[in-house]
Amino acid sequence: MGPNIVYIHTHDSGRYVSPYGHAVPTPNIAQLAREGVLFRNAHTAAPTCSPSRAALLNGNWPHENGMLGLVHRGARLHTPGHHLAHVLREVGYDCGLIGLQHVAPQEDLGSLGYNEVEAPPSNHAQDVGPAAAKWLARRRSEKPFFLSVGFIETHRVYPDPDPREEPNYIAVPPGYPDTAENRLDTARLHTSLRSVDDAVGQVLAALAASGRAANTLVIFTTDHGLPWPGAKCNLGNAGTGVALVMRGPQGFAGGKVVDALISQLDIFPTVMELAGLGRPPWLRGLSVMPLVAGDVTEIRQEIFAEVTCHAAFEPMRAIRTHEWLYIKRLDGGRLRVLANVDDGPTKQLFVNHGWTSNPPRENALHNVMLDPQEQCNVIDDPRHVEIVKTLDARLNEWMRSTNDPLLDHTWRPPEHFRLEPRES
Repeated sequence: MGPNIVYIHTHDSGRYVSPYGHAVPTPNIAQLAREGVLFRNAHTAAPTCSPSRAALLNGNWPHENGMLGLVHRGARLHTPGHHLAHVLREVGYDCGLIGLQHVAPQEDLGSLGYNEVEAPPSNHAQDVGPAAAKWLARRRSEKPFFLSVGFIETHRVYPDPDPREEPNYIAVPPGYPDTAENRLDTARLHTSLRSVDDAVGQVLAALAASGRAANTLVIFTTDHGLPWPGAKCNLGNAGTGVALVMRGPQGFAGGKVVDALISQLDIFPTVMELAGLGRPPWLRGLSVMPLVAGDVTEIRQEIFAEVTCHAAFEPMRAIRTHEWLYIKRLDGGRLRVLANVDDGPTKQLFVNHGWTSNPPRENALHNVMLDPQEQCNVIDDPRHVEIVKTLDARLNEWMRSTNDPLLDHTWRPPEHFRLEPRES
């Protein structure tokens, strides 16, 4: 039988944790990276909440599995039986869920395959962490288990700053104006991450005390980037780039760093290979085991990402290679969809300085080596005509091969989706 799996996931954190070099108080997550494998170039399949989680846990694209928007706004999985918990339960795993999941309505959690569901007083780390630790401590069964531990942090609204977070001496996340309001907001973000890290520490300590750590794959990740403008619900690195740490047997140890380009779709097939299980036919990802073993330095030359709906309809698709990012807005661009940007000081600052009068272009091309923050759109540079043609063709072929509904330019979200007006 395969290893146990503890899947720990946050909300809206991107790579803004200390293993990625940021001065953020997350020592337990950093220690997990030193003991496991840190993936420096991992990306979500969709930088919006439910689609991202559905892609990771179903192993295919949101436009294939049905999660084209947020579950609390009407989106639903076409085939809940493809969920990782279902697959593992069918081969003898106990599957537990503690805290946030955001893939199915609360009244329909049974459809996902979990046979043990615990509801702490809240989905905040201060409640979820102890509940998960107790679950591990009291477990007596010899069956392998899959435990999902989900935190609402670092979703807004952030808590008041911890006294240890001094806004006057803090650096805001890369790419944002260094203002008093943003420094205070960053102090609140750090405080949210402190609570996550404390909870991660509790879960890892309970796992160690149980004697099962050596045969447990711990996966730490998040759904997408920070809830700041240009990150969450955007297809640039700030939106799709995610923290990913994996620690466990069969090489997932030793403080390794993997720089290869990977997708969260690669997690499901990795679990299948690690557990010695067959590959379900609907999976789109690739196992990262060859990377971890050092047999190869790359498993893919490109990844894709998508947005269809968040609070509002904003259809986009993207292809990323090691050198280029090409983004295609299937609504034609020309509109800043503010409903898809979480309210916060930076959003207000941007709006006050004319952000809405500077809408996104229909297409974008970024050289991610020369322009790592992806601020310079070189789509009109005549030197890149062939690059654009090639990337556009590869993107279109991916859409065709996965039956993307947005190939039909008249497609609109189902009427039961509860969406805000795009101009809101």
